[in-house]
Amino acid sequence: MTTNEVRRLTVAGGIALAVLVAYWALWYTARDVVQSDTTHAYYDFENAFPLADGWLGGCVLLAVRGIRRGSPSALFWLLTGGGAGVYLFCMDVLYDLEHGIYATGAGGVIELGINLLTLGFSVWFLRWAWDRRDALLSSPG
Repeated sequence: MTTNEVRRLTVAGGIALAVLVAYWALWYTARDVVQSDTTHAYYDFENAFPLADGWLGGCVLLAVRGIRRGSPSALFWLLTGGGAGVYLFCMDVLYDLEHGIYATGAGGVIELGINLLTLGFSVWFLRWAWDRRDALLSSPG
């Protein structure tokens, strides 16, 4: 694994984690900045995500840690995190489409952006890991 590849993954992981932490910090401290709806059902739906997003964040963190240490475990964590992200994307998009969230103005635009970031990072992590699976598995760490 080249230094540039490790750096690229580290930066992508850092950005993904920063977005995840920023969203939940805003949700709990300035909800009106990120909320797309004000219904009880919407709050219940969003409040069901912290554990799953925590799992996703943990996978990304362990993937970055693994790649920086040259550990083959990085492949596992990249694939696990990428799959978790795609799953969360699918759940979130289906809810948003069924409840017209994207049409709610600025909140809907923020929600769409979060969904696209989730899918983009997830697919990128999956593709990056799969294209480098041999190198990741042969790492000496």
